[in-house]
Amino acid sequence: MFSLYKLGLAFSVPYERSLSLIEAHPPNFERMNSSGIDLQRSFIELLAQLGLPAELAKAVWVPLPLLLMLVSATVGVLVTTWLERKVSAAAQQRIGPEYAGPFGMLIPVADGVKLLFKEDIVPAKADRWLFTLGPVLVVVPVFLSFIVVPFGQHMLITDLGVGIFLWIALSSIAPIGLLMSGYASNNKYALLGGLRAAAQSISYEIPLALAVLAIVMMSNSLSTIDIVEQQSGYGILGWNIWRQPVGFLIFWVSALAECERLPFDLPEAEEELVAGYQTEYSGMKFALFYLGSYVNLVLSALLVAVLYLGGWEFPISIDLIASWIGVSETTPWLQVVTGSLGIVMTVFKAYLLVFLAVLVRWTVPRVRIDQLLNLGWKFLLPIALVNLLVTAGLKLAFPIAFGG
Repeated sequence: MFSLYKLGLAFSVPYERSLSLIEAHPPNFERMNSSGIDLQRSFIELLAQLGLPAELAKAVWVPLPLLLMLVSATVGVLVTTWLERKVSAAAQQRIGPEYAGPFGMLIPVADGVKLLFKEDIVPAKADRWLFTLGPVLVVVPVFLSFIVVPFGQHMLITDLGVGIFLWIALSSIAPIGLLMSGYASNNKYALLGGLRAAAQSISYEIPLALAVLAIVMMSNSLSTIDIVEQQSGYGILGWNIWRQPVGFLIFWVSALAECERLPFDLPEAEEELVAGYQTEYSGMKFALFYLGSYVNLVLSALLVAVLYLGGWEFPISIDLIASWIGVSETTPWLQVVTGSLGIVMTVFKAYLLVFLAVLVRWTVPRVRIDQLLNLGWKFLLPIALVNLLVTAGLKLAFPIAFGG
């Protein structure tokens, strides 16, 4: 994949000149297809060695990535809820959940069952259709975004090639649902919460997109798979966090604001707005907001792991590990083992970030709404623009290190 700089030149020079540039710097598809761990091929080969026909082995593989995404999103909410309660308790020198299951692990299940059987109340003068549609518009885009999150080279539902663009597009739908919920509730607190949510989301989407654009510029691709591949081969030293430390901070702060986590939970600040846009909601509609918030937090942590922390890559290169144990990296059993551990590595990095987000909740005070907007428009946005320009300059000056 040729660099964005060369692509820009191709559009600014005559047609024959652009063709010569493309021919001189062709996309390296061989590297893309040969590098990394092909978990899908190795899984099918193992099943074939066990006596299953090739077509049946492929059929067994097809539902596995989809099942993984559904299970990971659901389990992610349960684990994050329990983790938040335990970390919050530790920060306040309490024990936290203890009696509902071992170490209180069934508390999230109890919360879900309780909300499932709660009465669904619609305010008398609310707009019933918008009131019902609002939570759906908040939750559905978050779940759809999981289709482009890779847990391994072939462990995702589909590699669209424009995965990052799709995620940014889907994330821009949620503010519509929040504003819709606040407006339809016919409640002044809910309306103020919806307006705050929309303003906050718009303010932080732009710096977040610019931070991602710097990563895309270095990777020469919008595919999440290609972005992780670009970080492979050098272990922990090849991760994007070392080349984009400012972009990493911008992305993580903006992601916390998009998830409405403390210190950016102004849309539902209980001291000011009761519960913001959630004030009039109960039962499963309230549970959808609850679910969407935590799934979005897990999704943001997974994307940070993919974009900046090497995704499924180990801190030590797979090539180096294979040379230590004296086997080829294309050995099927080694690829299955390392691919499975790669999934664990992706989830571990994500939950480390979730732990930090929970810890921030009890260590940083809530900001005011004017401070929140000033941080987004007057601080993060200019820094994100400068970071993008510096990345472009470094890409031209040091093409090997910055994806030229």
